[in-house]
Amino acid sequence: MARTQRVAVLGLGGMGRLMAARILHAGLPTVVWNRSPEPARRLGEQGAEVAESPSEAVREADIVITMVTDADAVLSVATDQGMLAALPDGAIWAQMSTIGVAGIERVAALVAERRPGVVLLDAPVSGSRGPAEQGKLAVLASGPEDVRDRIAPIFEAVGQRTVWAGPVGAGSRLKLVVNLLLAFVNEGIAESLALGRALGLDRPAMLDALRGSPIVAPWAAEKLERIGRDDYAPQYPLRLALKDVRLALDGVADAARFTVAERLVVEWQQLVDRGLGDEDLTVVTRALEG
Repeated sequence: MARTQRVAVLGLGGMGRLMAARILHAGLPTVVWNRSPEPARRLGEQGAEVAESPSEAVREADIVITMVTDADAVLSVATDQGMLAALPDGAIWAQMSTIGVAGIERVAALVAERRPGVVLLDAPVSGSRGPAEQGKLAVLASGPEDVRDRIAPIFEAVGQRTVWAGPVGAGSRLKLVVNLLLAFVNEGIAESLALGRALGLDRPAMLDALRGSPIVAPWAAEKLERIGRDDYAPQYPLRLALKDVRLALDGVADAARFTVAERLVVEWQQLVDRGLGDEDLTVVTRALEG
């Protein structure tokens, strides 16, 4: 019988904490680390082993997940804090943060140079905190085919489906495509509701018209319901959504032809500058209506 694999989760922000909880719930031995100790302590109360440092967390791990803010944070954990050097040969590093094309290329080059015996997977997730809590994320994975069976229990714990996109780097590219569409859907909701208010309609009438419509996907329907309650508690904070749109534009050489995305960056940056960056990206609706 195959040995149960030991998992280390590094980064316990809004998404990482929920993903680690799902892995624990699946019965996998899990060790956690976070820069600020409180989220790790709470997971420790649920049965996780709490490490004092990234290097301690991964020393006996079979699979390591990084889920931090950006590429600089990933590389800091890997190098400055000793994670990559401490990884056992043959371990899988599943890099699941959204770090863009340049970011995953930096990570891949680092692994190839310093630890070729480590297997790197590029596997960002699609979904916000609600799906993360329910284990219903989509994992956009890329990397060597021969480790798919090893990583499957972890991906199945955090997500309802895994899309294998190709070699390392394809997952991050696919994530940019998905996130840009989410950004456009969010902006479409915001501008449509703001237009209705400008035309003298009240919000309940507009929401009633949109409920059950074939043009409103489940993600948009959930956002519309939260807007109807004036609930802008962060599931996908606006500042992170803005970061992801910027990553999408940074990933292509001729970004100037993506004029709608470029305009979106300008508009959302203005809202972040107004102090709305830590609210859910649906706060764009409130701002446009205002």
